[in-house]
Amino acid sequence: MITLLSRWLIPNRDQISDPQVRQRYGVLCGAVGIGLNLLLFAGKFFAGAVSGSIAITADAFNNLSDAGSSLVTIVGFRLAGQKPDPAHPFGHGRMEYLSGLAVSMLILLMGIELAKSSVDKIFHPEPVEFSWLTASILAVSILVKCYMAIYNRSVGNKIQSAAMKATAADSLSDALSTLAVLLATLAGYWFHIQIDGWAGAAVACFILYTGYRAAKDTISPLLGQAPDPELVREIAQTVLEFPPVSSIHDMIVHDYGPGRMMISLHAEVPADGDLVELHDTIDLAEQALQKKFHCDAVIHMDPIATNDQEVLHMRGKMAQLVQVIDRRITIHDFRMVSGPTHTNLIFDAACPFDLKLTDGEVREKVEEIVALLEGDYRAVVTVDRIYASGERQ
Repeated sequence: MITLLSRWLIPNRDQISDPQVRQRYGVLCGAVGIGLNLLLFAGKFFAGAVSGSIAITADAFNNLSDAGSSLVTIVGFRLAGQKPDPAHPFGHGRMEYLSGLAVSMLILLMGIELAKSSVDKIFHPEPVEFSWLTASILAVSILVKCYMAIYNRSVGNKIQSAAMKATAADSLSDALSTLAVLLATLAGYWFHIQIDGWAGAAVACFILYTGYRAAKDTISPLLGQAPDPELVREIAQTVLEFPPVSSIHDMIVHDYGPGRMMISLHAEVPADGDLVELHDTIDLAEQALQKKFHCDAVIHMDPIATNDQEVLHMRGKMAQLVQVIDRRITIHDFRMVSGPTHTNLIFDAACPFDLKLTDGEVREKVEEIVALLEGDYRAVVTVDRIYASGERQ
């Protein structure tokens, strides 16, 4: 159904990088979700009232909250699709993450309420009236929720939407919780075992876990998570396709919401090259990044000596020596400045964030290593951290 509706309602539906296309997908899935969840709520509320089952009634209100979640998703996509303005020059894309977080909070709230009701039913059990109409309503609900989980997951993966993936997880948890309610109802009918409260408690635990996972997936990009290493490698390879760029470092990928990204990095170029030609090359590299990744890109040129054999030899030697401290440490911006009494080796040491040594301790260890070299060398080291794993090429 979603595929058919998208053909009718979403022009250029395969251009996923277009924020307008992503917005229309989100609104469409949200609207379908509202309609289906309201129908499920009506059916389950009727079944719960007829049977007297707290688990079925709680499951009905869970579907009502899902309709609210779908409404939140629609609002989130609408707000995320707003154009940049002076107060938000990078757009409103993170509203999509906030809507996903709101959905996860609703999931957690429903889990808590269901747990409270289930515990009360465990201590004060009541017989549940069984009917095949009730069982049929629950079975149909399971099928509908599985369908919703499939299309939300499919669209979420297609447009890389944390909010849609959170909704898919919620739909799957609903299907499993309704299955538990159905099994409890059948157990009461066939075996005269009153496990309605226990089934509700099991469902509540699963819903709480689903809410936790959904919240984790949306909070991480809001806090500023590290970019995907594969994305980092693709960015590096794209820039290195433009000689005479020899290496890149200090890459930072800013995420302002799906389809809204800014990339900044440093590119090493020959110090003796023609400045105008190098500038044109960097411009072309920035344009290639913008076209390939639909982002804003800023590249800073770092001139390095490429024909001075002494500098090249010492740079290679220092690159090996710093790995005695930790094999993941790399160096860049290497220069040699000779004076009347000693030669300064000036460079940056890039360290991973999980390195246990402090910047000061790294600096001291590098200075100790340089002091042991033949000749009168001094280390002038700037320690920085690697924001994008796999950036060194």
